[in-house]
Amino acid sequence: MDKNKIDMTTGAILPKMLKFALPLMLSSVLQMLFNAADVIVVGQFGSENSLAAVGTTGILIGFFASMFIGLSIGSTVLASNYLGAGNRTGVSRIVHVSLGLALALSVVLTVFGFASARFFLELLHAPAVVMPLALQYMYVVLPGVPGMAVYNFGAALLRAKGDTRRPLYFLLAAGIVNALLNLYFVICWHMDVAGVALATSISQYLSAGLVVFCLVREKDEFRLHLKLLHLDRRTAARILRIGVPAAFQSFVFYIANFIIQAQINTFGPVIMSGTAAAVNLENFVWVSMNGFQQAGMTFVSQNLGAGKYERIDQSHRTAIACAFVTGMVLGGGVVFFGRQLLSIYTSNRQMIEAGMTRLYMLSGVYGICGIMECLAADIRGLGWSTLPSVISMIGACG
Repeated sequence: MDKNKIDMTTGAILPKMLKFALPLMLSSVLQMLFNAADVIVVGQFGSENSLAAVGTTGILIGFFASMFIGLSIGSTVLASNYLGAGNRTGVSRIVHVSLGLALALSVVLTVFGFASARFFLELLHAPAVVMPLALQYMYVVLPGVPGMAVYNFGAALLRAKGDTRRPLYFLLAAGIVNALLNLYFVICWHMDVAGVALATSISQYLSAGLVVFCLVREKDEFRLHLKLLHLDRRTAARILRIGVPAAFQSFVFYIANFIIQAQINTFGPVIMSGTAAAVNLENFVWVSMNGFQQAGMTFVSQNLGAGKYERIDQSHRTAIACAFVTGMVLGGGVVFFGRQLLSIYTSNRQMIEAGMTRLYMLSGVYGICGIMECLAADIRGLGWSTLPSVISMIGACG
């Protein structure tokens, strides 16, 4: 039996869910470190407005990442459902169409990013002194979007069979490379924001290459044959039917945050920088809860395919409880140690106090967000994606 697989249809749920979720949480945290490393390095070693520039582009880069994570949910749900039903051919088809879809979508979004970067930064009211650096960061980091897409879809396929450890190892390798290149490009070559952006792009392709290499060497139905990559219209439509509502939910969330960020930017670089650091800390809490969101969805989908309906409700309750506890503990920790954590990003006292204002307002109640996200994810695991997205958008943004 494949040691990387988790049989989600038999046995105690909590131990298997923790085995699934904990590596995924660490993987998500490492992915967040890509941006955090950028923010920390430019904040400590970059020019005066570098931190504000990277901070104000964070919402745009986060948009691309969230879109691919949302779209790849369709691949996880369908592959895990076929796996639970014992349909090996269906799993193989999902693997090849998913990665073909990832490449196609990444090209479209990369072109869109280059064409619209200045427009969106102007909508964000990026100050004139920050705009050139922000554009420089965007134009260097955008070519890494295809790597981001391939990694997220590839990792989503591995998660369908419970393999969350190897994506963690891939991100660990990429994260170390990213951090070292950040320091090298900024301190040795004085490339400032362009250096941290280039380091991020290189790291994205490294993680993508590792996940593709892993799938090519698989021995089961998840094995990738590069010559079989294609865009079967019917299969792609099924993936997108589940993934698009999830991605659209993320899009609406980013629109709401976009409006908030635009107003924050009118207060100048100090408030912008403090808020950027606080948002980065909040995101670590969110992605930690997201591990249980993904776990609940995958457990529900596999048990649906296997016809184990009583385990669906058990999986659902377990995921919600774990996400709520994680959100409350980590959110409270971020508030309690807020000043110390913010000082990692900047030594400016005004920036730290601006960041604390945001942390006091939001981080202490993140457990409630975990309940919402798990409810929506578990319904997606049943194949219903539009309804939970609409409810979440109304509740969180309306």
